[in-house]
Amino acid sequence: MSEPRRPVSYYLRERFMPHLWCAGCGHGTVLNGLVRSVDELGLKKREIVMVSGIGCSARMAGYLDFHTLHTLHGRALAFATGVKLSRPELKIICPLGDGDALAIGGNHFIHAARRNIDITVLILNNRIYGMTGGQYSPLSGCGIDATTAPYSTIEDAFDPVKLAVAAGATFVARTTTFHVHQLQQILTQAIRHNGFSVVEVLSQCPTHFGRKNGGLEAVDMLKAFKQDTAPIGSKRLETAPDLTPVGVFVDEDRTEYCERYQSVIDRAQGAVADRAVAAEHAGAEPDRAVAAAGKGAVT
Repeated sequence: MSEPRRPVSYYLRERFMPHLWCAGCGHGTVLNGLVRSVDELGLKKREIVMVSGIGCSARMAGYLDFHTLHTLHGRALAFATGVKLSRPELKIICPLGDGDALAIGGNHFIHAARRNIDITVLILNNRIYGMTGGQYSPLSGCGIDATTAPYSTIEDAFDPVKLAVAAGATFVARTTTFHVHQLQQILTQAIRHNGFSVVEVLSQCPTHFGRKNGGLEAVDMLKAFKQDTAPIGSKRLETAPDLTPVGVFVDEDRTEYCERYQSVIDRAQGAVADRAVAAEHAGAEPDRAVAAAGKGAVT
């Protein structure tokens, strides 16, 4: 018999509640889906490390009772890479906002994807920098009002899905905070996947994005997520190509980076052992054999 499902509160650091997210923010929905996925997978809290940078999305690391690192803005994936290489048996999850993922953190993002290191990245796309006052971001798009764009933005937005696919991520998906069941299912797939996983979640920000762009409330934005998206391969998407596709775009099995790195270590240690044996057969004293074996070894 399987264990009964634990309540969401089991995974929370309740001493840090109430949270600082605004009323109507979608990030709490993402947190809810995440802990339900962790519970479904049967992962123990000590088996997970959550690494975040700075911003509204990054607060998730403070609220969850996992091993956590709250790091520098844009550098979460650099820290996460170090953790994964040193403790490859752990599951690494990185909740990133617009800037952590694709502005100051963009270079780390594309290279982590290229390496295919086993990290699950959640891009919480609310199209704005919320924590610092509502500045526009690389995901805002054209014609958006923001504190740093009082006459509306003129820059095109990144498509995180296309960027992740082009950079080499082996699991890439998109969903929204409206599609709560799909959100949990995709997060479960992403965490289970052995490789670099990217899940873009369209998340509403009524406080900064909504107020400045037509006075949108959270319910309005959730309705838009429903109306303006369609599943990959659906007839609706074929007849209305301007809709945003949601679902799993890539799910590829490719050798993970830590496994490749371990093979380098094994080859290096094998070479050291071979040199030690060769030195001993050549009549060298044991201490000199060890010293000879260590020359040129990778540490």
